[in-house]
Amino acid sequence: MEFRILGSVQVYDERADLRIVPTGAKQRALLGALVVKADQVVPADRLVDELWGEHPPANAANALQAHVARLRRLLPLPAPGSGEAHHEWLVTRPLGYVLRLDRTDTDARRFLRLAAEGRTLAAAEPGRASEVLRTALALWRGPALEGCGRGTICSAEASLLEESRLAALETLYDACLRAGRTGGVAGELEELTTAHPLRERFYELLMAAMYQGGRQAEALGVYDRARRRLLHDLGVEPGPALRGRMEAILHQQDPGAVLAPADRAAPAAPGRLEEEVGVLRAEVVRLRRQLERLALEHQDLLGRVERLTAREAASG
Repeated sequence: MEFRILGSVQVYDERADLRIVPTGAKQRALLGALVVKADQVVPADRLVDELWGEHPPANAANALQAHVARLRRLLPLPAPGSGEAHHEWLVTRPLGYVLRLDRTDTDARRFLRLAAEGRTLAAAEPGRASEVLRTALALWRGPALEGCGRGTICSAEASLLEESRLAALETLYDACLRAGRTGGVAGELEELTTAHPLRERFYELLMAAMYQGGRQAEALGVYDRARRRLLHDLGVEPGPALRGRMEAILHQQDPGAVLAPADRAAPAAPGRLEEEVGVLRAEVVRLRRQLERLALEHQDLLGRVERLTAREAASG
């Protein structure tokens, strides 16, 4: 059994090769929130907020109970004659509900374990690190918690997981370059700079990939493109890491020396520190998305001004 949230929410029963997918948006949001908070009691009022937001039904407690009952019927039971004891997945507590995983795993936990292993291997065994990280990233089937609505539990976790995915991609391509596995890397990084135009690390890695491939002029062109985008959208110059990469290429340093120290991100810490790091990452994600939204609004306003100016000029 595995609960999956790296994409649309589903339960995979390996014994029967069966994928159980909640059909309604409320059922998906409920299962997604419970998987995110697995083995923890989730207060009923938080689940009501997750499912209905600012517009709960008149009798929200009964409506939530009905959704919980429907979800219980959806979760698998032991196969007849298997001898397996019945496991109560979804348990009612005085304050709310808890999804008990017991020895069952989630794809998100597997991804985070593999990503942490890849980071640990990156400096000493980059080739092995790249294999582990590709295995981790292959677990993604789409945006995390896709179709679970915009409740705070699912949306915050989706942002954290997306940030972890991007960090794993950064470590992956850094490891590929260190291991000399450059085939296709530049093309993949080009796509990532297009998809995430304000994330400097992808530009930095793309410059290194091009430089290692003997494309110095193109690598410097990437820096110019990144600088123009950052200035246009955010009004800031590239950070010291990206500038350092440009200067190293400009002075034709050894291709290996162009790479920064492996895995500049610290590995996840256990316990309370891990929780604090998670909160900080969520805030970083929120601010980055806010900046991207403001940049899009800025572009839209510029376009409107240009159209109005052109219309005014045409009308004399």
